[in-house]
Amino acid sequence: MQLKKINNKLTIAAAGSGKTTYLVEEALKQKEGKILITTYTQANEAEIRKKIVEKNICIPQNVIVQTWFSFLLQHGVRPYQGVLFEKKINGLILVNSQSGLKAYRKPCKECKAESVVKADCYKCKEPIFFGEDKEFEQHYFTKGLKIYSDKLSKFVFRCNEVSDGSVIDRISRIYSHIFIDEIQDLAGYDLELLKLFFDCPSSIQLVGDPRQGTYSTNSAPKNKQFKKANIVNFFTDKIDNLIKDDTSLLVNYRCNEKICELSNKLFPNFQATTSGNNEITEHSGVFLIKEADVDEYLKKYEPMQLRENKKTTVNKNYRVMNFGEAKGLSFERVLIYPTSPFIEWLKDNKSELKETSRSKLYVAITRARHSVAFVCKTKLTIPGISNYETEK
Repeated sequence: MQLKKINNKLTIAAAGSGKTTYLVEEALKQKEGKILITTYTQANEAEIRKKIVEKNICIPQNVIVQTWFSFLLQHGVRPYQGVLFEKKINGLILVNSQSGLKAYRKPCKECKAESVVKADCYKCKEPIFFGEDKEFEQHYFTKGLKIYSDKLSKFVFRCNEVSDGSVIDRISRIYSHIFIDEIQDLAGYDLELLKLFFDCPSSIQLVGDPRQGTYSTNSAPKNKQFKKANIVNFFTDKIDNLIKDDTSLLVNYRCNEKICELSNKLFPNFQATTSGNNEITEHSGVFLIKEADVDEYLKKYEPMQLRENKKTTVNKNYRVMNFGEAKGLSFERVLIYPTSPFIEWLKDNKSELKETSRSKLYVAITRARHSVAFVCKTKLTIPGISNYETEK
């Protein structure tokens, strides 16, 4: 019986624990062979490059840093596209929802009258999508032959199938070590590719924080039960040749103790985070603040305003970001404009909170070093959270 190799490692990290720094340091330890570091977002790719330069002055010749999509296009699609598709593929098109819309079983009156298929029409019901077997080209590509981003990893997986494993074999011969950051962002057929990587000769190291699952590479139905925070179940249920480390990166060096205590309540099934920030300031902790006092608070402390989206009313004279945009960033203080479900959860931590909303709230809270303030329409009393009082 052939034993599976165990040179695959998953490190589950907490916010503010230095997971990207850890990944970079592990990659820089490898002096032989070619090293790949990949991640989903361009922002995190830039952060990885920055960390390498800080540690090593320059990016070593044997280290390649690129986004997940760029990696798949270069090594999974370009060399093997002919095994599945004879036409030239003209790049990638990013999509936020399932691609390849063919029609609706119940089109709205406007679309029916115009004989059009609008992917973003919220009035139409029961979408029908082009199938892979009989409508291959429309399933994977736009009319301009750009591959849909949510089908990219599936296409690579199919290329590997048809070529009898040549795609993964080639990649493993190019890269002796593959490092993947923000692993919680991978979804769908990305996870099927991970299974293949785990069985190849390359050493695979994964780092991520499932609690920060605000993005996904795709919205494909494949492996949907393992998306975002639930990706830990994929590694537990489906993978048996992986070392899992969920204890090494549990100290949050960004947030103080009060902020850590609140963020831990969002994901009670995960290992609790401890604070490595012992700095004392005049205004530290977690607060509730009335709408009427927001302008004064902004003037005095200049926190970063965090909101759900642009529809949220904020003070435009001060810095503002959406929850998702703030991922990976640090601020001295944050002022959060909570959604109604956020407020209900603050009142009762057992209150229902959707998976993505839970992750967004976790990201928002853990951006701050010293203080987190939640804007409330009226004065509330919530155990463990102080009410901010203006100076009279």
